[in-house]
Amino acid sequence: MAHTNTTLGAAKATKNDEFYTKFFDIEKELIHYRAHFRDKVVFCNCDDPYESNFFKYFALYFNALGLKKLITTCYDGSPIAQQELPLFADENNEPKKKAYKVEISEVPDMDGNGATDLTDVKLLLKSSKHNVKAELKGNGDFRSPECVELLKQADIVVTNPPFSLFREYVAQLVKYEKKFLIIGNMNAVTYKEIFPLIMNNKLWLGVTRQGTGSMWFKVPSNFPMKSGQKIENGVRFQTIGNTAWFTNLDHSRRHEELILIKHYTPEEYPQYDNYDAIETGNVNDIPCDYNGVMGVPITFLGKLNPDQFEILGSSNFEETPCRIERNYRLLGYKFLKADGISESGSGALRDRLTPKVKRKGNSDYSVSPEGNILSATYGRIFIRNKKTQTI
Repeated sequence: MAHTNTTLGAAKATKNDEFYTKFFDIEKELIHYRAHFRDKVVFCNCDDPYESNFFKYFALYFNALGLKKLITTCYDGSPIAQQELPLFADENNEPKKKAYKVEISEVPDMDGNGATDLTDVKLLLKSSKHNVKAELKGNGDFRSPECVELLKQADIVVTNPPFSLFREYVAQLVKYEKKFLIIGNMNAVTYKEIFPLIMNNKLWLGVTRQGTGSMWFKVPSNFPMKSGQKIENGVRFQTIGNTAWFTNLDHSRRHEELILIKHYTPEEYPQYDNYDAIETGNVNDIPCDYNGVMGVPITFLGKLNPDQFEILGSSNFEETPCRIERNYRLLGYKFLKADGISESGSGALRDRLTPKVKRKGNSDYSVSPEGNILSATYGRIFIRNKKTQTI
């Protein structure tokens, strides 16, 4: 959506990275991973225990999931923390914005009604018998020494980390070899710190992906007013386009085979001028009978089955095979015959080999010395079908 980059930019500029995930979105995704959680320690390290729906979810389903322990930590700079349930107060009964942790090893039926529900979760937070509740010495930053020590105890990390620190957050999880299920912006798949993990099968997308901006987050009342906001019962929500779940927990949807029905023809699948691969502009157009390298949109990652396809590289990185000894400014352009001009290209071509630049409509294209037309494409991921026979 058009407002996405502006919204995220505002978050970075004002340090308003408090995007609280709705319970519905958490429940819809986590239902696919329940088998992973039995007898595990779950750590939510970017979550005020009462405000966070991640905490509510795991406390509510603690027994059903068979959790061993639930740990949550809160950052003292949170503009939302403790608004609903002050856990620490001064002599005037005013809530203190302090970093703290809550550790839960059991969730009993606190109100004695025969069921475990959100009322029990609220009572649990007020009780010292069934949980450890303490202020942290530091500010609760996930990088702080005491939060790192808690991370070392965890088996699985589940949360919505600060979008502006996504690279650093994932790097920490990888460093300590943790399983995780977290929310980030879909554009993170293009980051130089993230894409190699995807290519090496160490990270992949979750089951539900809100590429149309349908995922809504609770934000502070002082969050900059942008498009894509709504108010429900006095609470402000912001939709963030291209949000996705990132994980290294396996799920069945990841192994569903992509059905391919189209056949390769040189006319329909042009070669790139500077890399031995064909252009496939739509995931649904991947040919079923081509065993060479194919350039596909990043949306392909939502359909990636590692048993069916292998990732060879990306047009964004020199470290991947498609960039080795290739002219940086040429990569990402597809070769077209002189009788066809793509309208999807964007950005003027200013390379040495194609000095003659023309404009058609809102698109720039370039004519090479041989009279062939070079048209710009968006970033591509290069893949090969593991199951295709030689044609």
